[in-house]
Amino acid sequence: METARPNTKHIGRKINRIRELRGIKQETFAVELGISQQTVSRLEQSEEIEEDMLEKIANVLGVTSEGIKNFSEEAVFNIIGNNYHDNSSSVQYQCTFNPIDKLVEVFEENKKLYEQLLASEREKVELLKKSK
Repeated sequence: METARPNTKHIGRKINRIRELRGIKQETFAVELGISQQTVSRLEQSEEIEEDMLEKIANVLGVTSEGIKNFSEEAVFNIIGNNYHDNSSSVQYQCTFNPIDKLVEVFEENKKLYEQLLASEREKVELLKKSK
């Protein structure tokens, strides 16, 4: 007995899933597209979407229209699983920032805060000495 497979061509469901995976709310998505939230809801229920609208949607989601058309949740989990367990995966994802630069940034910020705290404590000590 075969189980019914979901329609893999249902573009609206793919858009919905990509939007959710990206952490974008429907309302925010609607604003970015310049349409109403109700229209986004209808788009996500549509099996097919016009190519020009698909391009706009892809742009907002930060993917290509081909990426939406070829989206597969199974593939996403396979990529995540492969990268988590096996770093030799043929799919390489790179950080969009240099972690060392971020570390240095945080260190510099903490250093400034520490210096401000130290200066404040010195002022308190001076005030206490003067008040005696």
